[in-house]
Amino acid sequence: MDTESEPYVRLATLRQLHQVVADLNTARSLADTLQAVADGVVKGLGYDLAAVNLVRPDGDLVVAAFAGSTAGEALLSGRVGSRAAWERRLSMGQRWGSLRFIPHTEGWVLVDDDVPQWHTDGPLPRFADEWHPGDRLYAPMHSTPGGGGELIGVISVDSPSSGRHPGPWGREALQMYAFQAGIAISNARLRANMQRALVRLERDQQALRASEESFRQAFEYAPSGMAIAEMGGDQHGKLLRANDALCRLLGRNASTMRRYSFSDLVHPEDVGTLLRTSAEGGRAELRLARRDGSYVWVSLRNSVVADTADGPRFLLTHVEDIEERKGRELQLAHRASHDSLTGLPNSAELRSRLSARLCGRPGDKDAAALAAEAQSPDEFAFSYGYGPEELAAPLGAIGYDSHVHTVAPDENDPAPGKGLAVLFCDLDGFKSINDRFGHHTGDAVLIEVARRLTGAVRDGDTVARLGGDEFVVLADGLAPADAADLAMRLRNAIIPPIRVDGRAVRVGASFGIGWAGCGMTAEEVLHSADQRMYIEKRSRSATTRSTPPRPSHRRAG
Repeated sequence: MDTESEPYVRLATLRQLHQVVADLNTARSLADTLQAVADGVVKGLGYDLAAVNLVRPDGDLVVAAFAGSTAGEALLSGRVGSRAAWERRLSMGQRWGSLRFIPHTEGWVLVDDDVPQWHTDGPLPRFADEWHPGDRLYAPMHSTPGGGGELIGVISVDSPSSGRHPGPWGREALQMYAFQAGIAISNARLRANMQRALVRLERDQQALRASEESFRQAFEYAPSGMAIAEMGGDQHGKLLRANDALCRLLGRNASTMRRYSFSDLVHPEDVGTLLRTSAEGGRAELRLARRDGSYVWVSLRNSVVADTADGPRFLLTHVEDIEERKGRELQLAHRASHDSLTGLPNSAELRSRLSARLCGRPGDKDAAALAAEAQSPDEFAFSYGYGPEELAAPLGAIGYDSHVHTVAPDENDPAPGKGLAVLFCDLDGFKSINDRFGHHTGDAVLIEVARRLTGAVRDGDTVARLGGDEFVVLADGLAPADAADLAMRLRNAIIPPIRVDGRAVRVGASFGIGWAGCGMTAEEVLHSADQRMYIEKRSRSATTRSTPPRPSHRRAG
């Protein structure tokens, strides 16, 4: 039994190798597998000390397991050697197949590197193959046999029980064991990674379920309306879900809501706003239809979300009821643009409506000329004074975006055409009523005059109170004769007595007819009508009374 060449020694070693390899595959964790590798070297391969150096993710090697000495385990476990130092060691010494043997005569150069080691000095060997305490034997573990593939780790062994360098059979057995140990460690790592992945997956699934439940509760029980709608495809904009708050707001149940899209529910005037908001994923204020046919003002806030990384996208819409706020805003806007006494548009609103019909270019071309010019966009544009820069700009940037020019009719022409008439009205005798009966009576007279003027004009015409006892009527599409007839109807509507607190009072009215036209300002149009009203009033005044001419337009703003 002194030599390895004897068959029964080989058989015994093979049996031991088979047993320790079997033990590797029964380990339940990576840590257990690493310790089984170190223990198997001591138990089955006849070495007194063994360490398993495992490659870390950063490439360095850490002492992950130790066998044969508790003192050595305490000294070396967890210590790290750099990859460069290990590669230097594996490139030195004698190559025994995939093993690396560094005799003590060469190992002295490794004393100062950072690889953890337990080697000590000792007496010189008494015979050629005697093991010296400074000898080093490494068995690299690779992912493929023969030393190829990725380096998994290195088994360090020391102190053979025979006291001699391992012979060919011992070397072969250590190489086989290192290969099997590499497979076992790889499998253990894979199992550990799978277990960690399963734990992460379960944790992620739990988090996802919790997130979905949180979203469901936040969606369903939100105090304001929320909806999820399709994006893209034939079903674009169709509502997939609507929460209770939105159903209550619109007076519809959830199943009914799924038959609609927001474009089916939005007010016709707000469709463009809705489409822009949906495309941009932004916000807007618009009106949605209730079940009873009424509309409610809401604020929409849209967010575009993806179901999965490459899956369909959805539109998450938050719907807030702003009916009360919008009502207050409309009331404030109405107060700012309307007379508080009569409810008519005030001076500022009158000027705004009049200015909207005017532009800086005189509207002196007839319809036939404009139609002819429309055949050539460039000539049409240049005739409006646009240069190359303006032609390249959007129409809105130069102030003529779909503007229809207002042209004043020629009153001296037998066929003067029609235009925008501006009838300036000043009440006659109002001051004496106000002075004699007080402001209460005067206010009642103004309210009644406003009602009579409004009842005498067409839908679409504007009756405004300019201030004091002055009113203005805007009536479009009238010829000069039509405007004169309208002034007569309005005067006749005002003349009948007005009863206030049991007494009858009477006022008259003087009208001046002016015409709005592009190239004029709103102030110029009103001043022209005011001057004509003054001329008409003077012509109707008593010839014995002289009234000084008014130099300019005197109106309350």
